[in-house]
Amino acid sequence: MATHTISQRINHSRVSLNEHLPIDHRLNSVYRFGAGAMGIVLLIFGILGLIHRIGFFDTGGDTVAGLSTNGALSVLSIVVGLLLLYGMVRGGNFASTLNIVLGVLFLVSGFVNLALLDTSRNFLAFQMQNVLFSFAVGLLLMVFGMYGRVTGFLPYDNPYWRARHEHLDEERP
Repeated sequence: MATHTISQRINHSRVSLNEHLPIDHRLNSVYRFGAGAMGIVLLIFGILGLIHRIGFFDTGGDTVAGLSTNGALSVLSIVVGLLLLYGMVRGGNFASTLNIVLGVLFLVSGFVNLALLDTSRNFLAFQMQNVLFSFAVGLLLMVFGMYGRVTGFLPYDNPYWRARHEHLDEERP
């Protein structure tokens, strides 16, 4: 019987990031705010870039809001901004996971574009301020997405803590 209990505890300890968050949980507002705020920033940046009628793959150093841009980066910013706004509307685990995934992609983009600075392959016209912006947005998205999910000190009423510690709920009277 003790072996059965141990195997049950091992199976219950595997919690997917997409499970165990009620739609009305208070963490939902954090995930929505993060996705919405970053989505609006990216959408405004992309729209301003398109309004300036910069060439699609132009690397001439045209700037919008202090960041260099071209048509390709503007369109990409609009697409990602709209995706984040969709995550804000949908909310819940989707918004949280979207924030985490896009945060990681922004960090990777920052490193890739850092390596491509001053090369002919810099087709998004990145400069150092764009790299720093990419790192900042990536870290913010990851913080918003992981908030309340990834830590050792989650409160007992947190659905992720309860999912990871179901065996303790069974022992309570």
